[in-house]
Amino acid sequence: MSITFEDPDDKKLATLARATRARTRAAEGACVRDQDGRTYAGATVALEHLRVSAVGVALSMAASSGATSLEAVAVVTEGDLDAGDLAAVRELGGDSVTVFRCAPDGSPVEQVTA
Repeated sequence: MSITFEDPDDKKLATLARATRARTRAAEGACVRDQDGRTYAGATVALEHLRVSAVGVALSMAASSGATSLEAVAVVTEGDLDAGDLAAVRELGGDSVTVFRCAPDGSPVEQVTA
């Protein structure tokens, strides 16, 4: 079964996550959309003394900007979705947030509900 973006705004999330990952040459890029339609993109931070996933960066930006729930998340990665990231998505976004795992080209590979 092939996964496609049914909502153009979900495709936009993947595009922003992919661009952020490419620009920073990070392991992952992520983008979240909050309850007001605002988007927050982030890339993996891998410093000697600070490690934050791309989802963690994007969620932190959303939370610090006053987001109280999420509509969707896109993660561009060559790996699997992280259970800790999904738990953090649920904590901020609630139990019905759609999370897309996307390939490096931005195409959706997996869709889960966090």
